Amino acid sequence: MAIRLLPETTANRIAAGEVVERPAAVVKELVENALDAGATRIAVTLEEGGIGRVVVEDDGSGMGAADLALAVERHATSKLPEEAMLFRIATLGFRGEALPSIGAVARLSITSRPAGGDAHALLVEGGRKGPVVPASGAPGTRIEVRDLFYAVPARRKFLKTPRSEADHATEAVRRLALAWPEVGFRVTQDGREVLNLAPAGREARIADLLGPDFAAAALPVAAEGGGLLLAGLAAQPAFTRATGTEQHLVVNRRPVRDQLLRTALRVAYRDLIAAGRHPVAALFLEIPPEAVDVNVHPMKTELRFRDEAGVRGMLIAALRRTLSAGAGVAAPAPALTAYAPRGGWSAGGSMGAWRRPAPAPLPDHVGLAEMQLALAAPPTAPASTGSLALGFAPPRHAAPAAERPPEAHPLGRALAQLLDTYILAEAPDGALVLVDQHAAHERLTHEALRTQLIAGGVRAQPLLLPAVVDLPPADAARLLGFAADLARLGLEIEGFGPGAVLVRALPALLGAADPAPLLRDLAEELAAFAETTALDRRLDAAVARLACHGSVRAGRRLLPAEMDALLRQMEATPRAATCSHGRPTFLRLGPAELEKLFGRR
Repeated sequence: MAIRLLPETTANRIAAGEVVERPAAVVKELVENALDAGATRIAVTLEEGGIGRVVVEDDGSGMGAADLALAVERHATSKLPEEAMLFRIATLGFRGEALPSIGAVARLSITSRPAGGDAHALLVEGGRKGPVVPASGAPGTRIEVRDLFYAVPARRKFLKTPRSEADHATEAVRRLALAWPEVGFRVTQDGREVLNLAPAGREARIADLLGPDFAAAALPVAAEGGGLLLAGLAAQPAFTRATGTEQHLVVNRRPVRDQLLRTALRVAYRDLIAAGRHPVAALFLEIPPEAVDVNVHPMKTELRFRDEAGVRGMLIAALRRTLSAGAGVAAPAPALTAYAPRGGWSAGGSMGAWRRPAPAPLPDHVGLAEMQLALAAPPTAPASTGSLALGFAPPRHAAPAAERPPEAHPLGRALAQLLDTYILAEAPDGALVLVDQHAAHERLTHEALRTQLIAGGVRAQPLLLPAVVDLPPADAARLLGFAADLARLGLEIEGFGPGAVLVRALPALLGAADPAPLLRDLAEELAAFAETTALDRRLDAAVARLACHGSVRAGRRLLPAEMDALLRQMEATPRAATCSHGRPTFLRLGPAELEKLFGRR
């Protein structure tokens, strides 16, 4: 078949397929044009999900008659005064493709008026451009798109329901509104207002769009260096979602779904949230325009950074610093009810008003090793005290009912132990705190092991009598293949015949742990990773397994002093709000939540 040039109309409709895939793409392109025009208020109207009608009105700079005629020509733009600007783009749009692409597949009507000038209108239907004519209108631009894809009916078959399409279009506006808080936005669907945002500051806009639950669970993120400036908010590890839709990433005021940034966010939360859950964040990165290429994706939602490692490292480091606060500095939301943590937003909603209490310093004689010894072999309670009703552990020195714990201890003082598994405590503000003793001690052990590993190696405790553990031959071979790396974790092993491993030493922090289940779990953990998995990731997984085996178990009775020691360690230990598997270590019920549960409010 001979090669031929396609007709201009056909070529335009093919090109439009890259830019206009659904009504949300139309809305995104038109709103971006309004923002580039300096609009301070933007109104979006949707009918039939945007398939029937889309209207975008703004109070931006507007266009004169000559510019209006050129605006619907392909590759006509005011945003690239010279070719060199293509490599330091500072606007949302730059290709000059949006309006001609929309006009090629729909009925496009544009009315625009510059400040101090006259209004003009232009109509484009299925790629056929009409004349520019005088019109009436307020300063700014009004663009109406009707009958989307009427010129290419086959494309309509791939659209979702009007409700679904409308939701996608509204989400596109939400993401742009987050990046441009000083601009007011209004979205109407079939006569019903679904979004109305007044111009505001960044923190107030985040709270408006992501909701009060996120605002209450958010921690500030900030970093600067190498020409990069990072700011924003990230939720505590206990505040997660089933999908990554609430991960808002903005680069130079452009909402993006860049894989490098999303991966960095996932890595920062890797050891803090449960598998299958996703963190929530609103992060804003400012980077010199020449250091990032935005012209790599038709929808401009993916980027290419000149220094990918630098950007990734900065984001991971900043998030890990933010998430390293001790337990009680900001409490995770319990599953029973929502609540506002102590370290949260002020009434004014200002990021500057965020309060992060400093972790309480521990006495010199109370360290992790001492606490491990205390938890490993608790003294038997005097028989005369007996057990209290409802399974409460008998306190040795009960505090007066009116006495409150000091403010320096966010998790408060231990009151009792429930079911030999949970510690009930009273916070300084009177809230009830419920701690899972195994999950909490697992995180403490994990962080202690990790600190020793970073410092050069985990301290090992040689066994008086080396233990022989029988394993399936494949598991034994796998463990022996990592013998040198496991030695860095304080676990010294060697082969002892087919399918057998001789254990000569265990990490000192684990106490008198049984090596057999520990080795079986480690073999299973190492088998779950591909051969290409980085060594540090494998070691992280091994540390988590070791921590689980070295922690105080559920069903273990603790004395009041031991419970208080555990609470103080949690307050001073980084990332102590979740265990190594991402489950919360404690829940908090404040006075307001208790009143709701009892129907008092």
